[in-house]
Amino acid sequence: MIQKIETERIPIKLWLKELEPGAMQQAKDLANLDIAFRHIAIMPDAHQGYGMPIGGVMATKDSIIPNAVGVDIGCGMCSLRTNYKHVEKHDLKNIMAIIRKTIPVGFKHHKNSQDESWMPPRDKDLKIVNQEYNSATRQIGTLGGGNHFIEIQKGTDGYVWIMVHSGSRNIGLTVANYYHKKAVEERAKHKDNTTPKDLSYFMRGSKGYENYFDEMNYCIAFALQSRKLMMERIKEAFTDVLPDVEFSNFINKPHNFAAWENHFDTDLIVHRKGATRAEKGEWGMIPGSQGTSSFLVKGKGNPLSFNSCSHGAGRTMSRNAARRKLNLKDEVARMNKLGILHALRHKRDLDEAPSSYKDIQEVMALQKDLVDIQVELTPMAVIKA
Repeated sequence: MIQKIETERIPIKLWLKELEPGAMQQAKDLANLDIAFRHIAIMPDAHQGYGMPIGGVMATKDSIIPNAVGVDIGCGMCSLRTNYKHVEKHDLKNIMAIIRKTIPVGFKHHKNSQDESWMPPRDKDLKIVNQEYNSATRQIGTLGGGNHFIEIQKGTDGYVWIMVHSGSRNIGLTVANYYHKKAVEERAKHKDNTTPKDLSYFMRGSKGYENYFDEMNYCIAFALQSRKLMMERIKEAFTDVLPDVEFSNFINKPHNFAAWENHFDTDLIVHRKGATRAEKGEWGMIPGSQGTSSFLVKGKGNPLSFNSCSHGAGRTMSRNAARRKLNLKDEVARMNKLGILHALRHKRDLDEAPSSYKDIQEVMALQKDLVDIQVELTPMAVIKA
């Protein structure tokens, strides 16, 4: 932990030296909630989000806040190790070309529904999931946009790795928006003028609480299945080009979710929004940007962070600011110098340029008490929307 703020109802514990004013105010809003437990934890990649900072962790005893999970429910990453220690650039290009043909990116979906066995089972009455289900069968196994990526990486363990970062697509967004609206209605019904609107919540025992928890968990499962399906398509692309390739060491970690856990001898609902669970010995992934290292880590189980760590490097500027301020030619030259098959083509791509992100090495240094680095991964080839 780098600093602690004790001016609010409960302390704010931060794993970074500076936090932008908007994100700091959001952290204070969390700390002043009557339902917030013990302290708020802010990870080193934190920046402003909706209601709660991205990179924030908070716990409650009996309530859940949709905006403390976020709009991309279940968003997370998975990694897979190959048995290759080197892949020639021409083979990488062929692999990436196949991936682009089989995995839609951005707003694109599959033209046809995917095999329904990939979809998580619906064993409860899920109003929004049921409404979006048919569309979701064409969205599963698609990458989406923003900071989502497919990356081929070389590890310090000597092996070539695959990493995927993706979420729950429109089904998660629709669930999040619907239940945030319902939580705002609950706030108004109880004439709650102290809770910020963007932090509206459901109390345990209410219908909204039960329904949101069920639909949130479905979206988390959907996001995992979507990553697994993309991994299958990526494995097929590798096999087409490198017939003797083998795969192992699959890791999956969500970073937008809420779950029951026990901390400080208390059963709690821990909300992680852009934060990764890092229990002692638990594997996780912390990516940088498409021009910098990513890391496979093991958690230290630090109770002050509610056993959490960062989910990435974190942004230094908004997407619009990056497009305005950064120079495409300079960013492309930087990537080319590193020999990375990258995704910077147009000015609109600058929102995902390495210069729009914090220095991942500094971020990792700030959380030495949260995780131990196991493998450092250098980007070789990247797909983004």
